[in-house]
Amino acid sequence: MTRSNTRRIVLALDLVDDAALIAEYERWHQVGNTFPKVTQSIRDAGIENMEIYRAGNRMFMIIEASDSFSEEEKAKMDAANPAVVSWERRMRQFQQPIPAAGPDGTWFPMDRIFRLTDHKGLDTPPAE
Repeated sequence: MTRSNTRRIVLALDLVDDAALIAEYERWHQVGNTFPKVTQSIRDAGIENMEIYRAGNRMFMIIEASDSFSEEEKAKMDAANPAVVSWERRMRQFQQPIPAAGPDGTWFPMDRIFRLTDHKGLDTPPAE
């Protein structure tokens, strides 16, 4: 559950649909294999937690960030961090954009279309 002083950001990305590349991508994300300067840069930007899920070659990233988190500021910090630049270049070989992101896209923001708590107390079904 997200605390009230955090916000959730959900992103999607596809991996190249190749079992060996997907396995290597997952290995890079195992504990001890991700560059420490990369995980530190994520924390330094105000990201409190980040999770990545995979279904086939489709990836979903869920970020819980402080209210002060800025995607623009994170992008500037990343561009100035050689470890992050190296990591992103290495990860790019495994990735392909989802159709909505266009040919140059990477992680693409998703729109929330349903939240159960918004339906609290609504017990009359809609007309069919």
